[in-house]
Amino acid sequence: MLKVRSGVSIIQSQKAAICLSNQLRWQTTAVAAEPRNDAEWLQARPFEEIPRTTILSNILNFMPGGKYSKLDIMALFQAFRKDYGNIVYLKGMMGGPSFVSTHNPKDFELVFRNEGVWPHRPGGDTLRYHRETHGRDFFQGVEGIIPTQGKTWSDFRSIVNPVLMQPKNVRLYFKKMSQVNQEFVQRIKEVRDVNTQEAPDDFIHIINRWTLESVSVVALDKQLGLLKESAKNDKALKLFKYLDDFFDLSADLEMKPSVWRYFKTPKFMKLMKALDGVQEVTSAYVDEAVERLEKEATEGIVRPENEQSVLEKLLKVDKKVATVMAMDMLMAGVDTTSSTFTAALLCLAKNPEKQAKLREEVMKVLPQKDSEFTEASMKNVPFLRACIKESQRLYPLLIGNARALAQDSVLSGYQVPAGTLISMVPITLLANEEHFLQADKFLPERWMRNATVGTGECPANDLKLKNPFVFLPFGFGPRMCVGKRIVDMELELGIARLIRNFNIEFNHPTENAFRSALINLPNIPLKFKFTDLPN
Repeated sequence: MLKVRSGVSIIQSQKAAICLSNQLRWQTTAVAAEPRNDAEWLQARPFEEIPRTTILSNILNFMPGGKYSKLDIMALFQAFRKDYGNIVYLKGMMGGPSFVSTHNPKDFELVFRNEGVWPHRPGGDTLRYHRETHGRDFFQGVEGIIPTQGKTWSDFRSIVNPVLMQPKNVRLYFKKMSQVNQEFVQRIKEVRDVNTQEAPDDFIHIINRWTLESVSVVALDKQLGLLKESAKNDKALKLFKYLDDFFDLSADLEMKPSVWRYFKTPKFMKLMKALDGVQEVTSAYVDEAVERLEKEATEGIVRPENEQSVLEKLLKVDKKVATVMAMDMLMAGVDTTSSTFTAALLCLAKNPEKQAKLREEVMKVLPQKDSEFTEASMKNVPFLRACIKESQRLYPLLIGNARALAQDSVLSGYQVPAGTLISMVPITLLANEEHFLQADKFLPERWMRNATVGTGECPANDLKLKNPFVFLPFGFGPRMCVGKRIVDMELELGIARLIRNFNIEFNHPTENAFRSALINLPNIPLKFKFTDLPN
């Protein structure tokens, strides 16, 4: 059998900390800080003067027919800003937390700069309930990164960071990811219309298959065969549906008034069923991988570390941690990456001159259509990275970030006490001329050093972001996305391979291209036109 060490010191401390961390979940890590009485604090306006909703206004605005009742999450926060200004105190209802929402990037920086070693990130209440209560027999106190706080979160993150965040570890998967991308190219050729060369209306499902296949080779060291023409993978299809339900339902239950904390509503039970389904499918994939690894071990097969999956590396520490992390990678790595990938393709398809410039760069690292990526070559694609970054600005994945204040702070001129939950919403700033000149244009050059946008146009440096806290697509600090490097690799290798093989067009409107749930999801038929390029 595969020998799995217990990682006793780390894991036991993690499990011993559960009782303590349960208390910390609803507190900051610095609530014991001395109250402020300095000049800045004393001159700031009282917390009670922040514009705010009330229980009555919430009832009126969220009840059927109310002005907020049918708004999605992005439209809801834009409505709050319109009605109350750049900072508003949103009164919690039905057991949900109250929090301050701010659109001020100076506030963002202050909150992030003082978040402490154990940043408290609000949200994930329904997922936390599923793992702590509904599915506690399975998770046994090991609940992953997303819903946990305090020492429990820190201990788990300290185990997985060396595996997921080290650049050298991510680069090990170039060859395997390249194989997936070759299959993606072939699948596009098979499904596009023979006359128009356009992808079918449901092309998002094929993108999702590519994304799940890509993350599985990293997490499990296994291709699932999802891009094969004959693939009828029922488990994957179920997973996609469960994930759609998770993102839609959790957004409604957590960000709008709901009585689920007191009464298990039909919508809440549907979410629990979706999370049960995610657990069932991802567990099956993980169990298959563990069985394969154990079989290899009994046969004396020992693979070098540079050929081991994330699962295999984490199994050496603790089986439950390895299982939950692999599940989270499969769960969090599909829709998120698919949306970001779709955004990049839309931007490149609608800006052919930028696509042509990118292709010039890509052809230097992929001289032939089937050339392999190398670590050295992928260091020389600055325009590719800039294109991805600019598409994330134009089509952001998330509405913003959230933290609990670690200490008394002055936000937008108001006293805000430690422990207050803060929602930082940059969504309107990303398209604001104050922060991004020519904000409505796709200008990847703004993210490059010493670049020029075009003949006779302004230097790209004039387009650069003045405050970096306006644009944080992967978050910030200790709680920034643990999968950032893997996602970056997926996007860079996938887009480069498509750009090398096809000219990509999108000859349809892009209004309302995304809909807002817990993340922004594609909302239109993705009928990209893929025209073969000569070798």
